[in-house]
Amino acid sequence: MKNSKPTTKIIAGKYKGKVLELPSLDVTRSSKSRLKESLFNVLQFDIIDKIFIEAFAGSGSIGLEAISRGAKRAYFVELDKNSYKILTKNCKTIEPDSCQTMMGDTFVQTPATISSLKNSNDELIIYIDPPFDYREGMEEIYNKSFQMIENIENENIFIVIVEHVSTLDMPEVLGKFVLNKTKKFGKSSLSYYTYK
Repeated sequence: MKNSKPTTKIIAGKYKGKVLELPSLDVTRSSKSRLKESLFNVLQFDIIDKIFIEAFAGSGSIGLEAISRGAKRAYFVELDKNSYKILTKNCKTIEPDSCQTMMGDTFVQTPATISSLKNSNDELIIYIDPPFDYREGMEEIYNKSFQMIENIENENIFIVIVEHVSTLDMPEVLGKFVLNKTKKFGKSSLSYYTYK
C-alpha cells in the first residue's frame, strides 16, 4: 500500500472541509486542530477584514483558515522548498487572489512584509510558529523570533501570536508588545501579545 500524503482540513468558514496537503512531518508539524480551533475561538470575528501574516508558514494551514473565516489577505513566508511547493498548491486550492507567498528567510521576509504594510489602514495579525523540532539552535530561532517582534515599528498591529513549545518561558514584554495570555495544548502553546 502506498504511503498516503498527510492532510488537514479547514475547520470553519467559507472553505470549511476543504482538504489541505501537509509537508512531510519531518520538516514541519501541522498545528494541531485543537490548537487551531482555540486560536480562532479567541480571534473569532476579529479576523474579519484583517491582514494575516504567517511566518514559518509550512503548509499555510493557519493563514488559509484565516482566509476561510474572513481575513482580507494572507501573507505566507516559508524557507523549505518542499513545504513551499505545498503551500503554493494549497493557496491555489483555497483563494489564490487573497494569498501572497514568499519563499525565503522568515527573519528577512517577515519584517519586510510587516514594514511594507506600515501605512496600510488595515490591521495586521502576525502568527509566528518557529519550528521547534530542530533541537539544535532551538533557542536561537526563538531569540531571533522575539527580536523580530521587538523590532516591529508599525502602529497597525492587532495582535502578535507565537506558537511555541510549552516548556518555554515567554518574555512578558517584547518591544511595544506585552504578553496578554498563554494557552497550553500539550507540547505546544499559544502566546498572545498586544500593545502595551
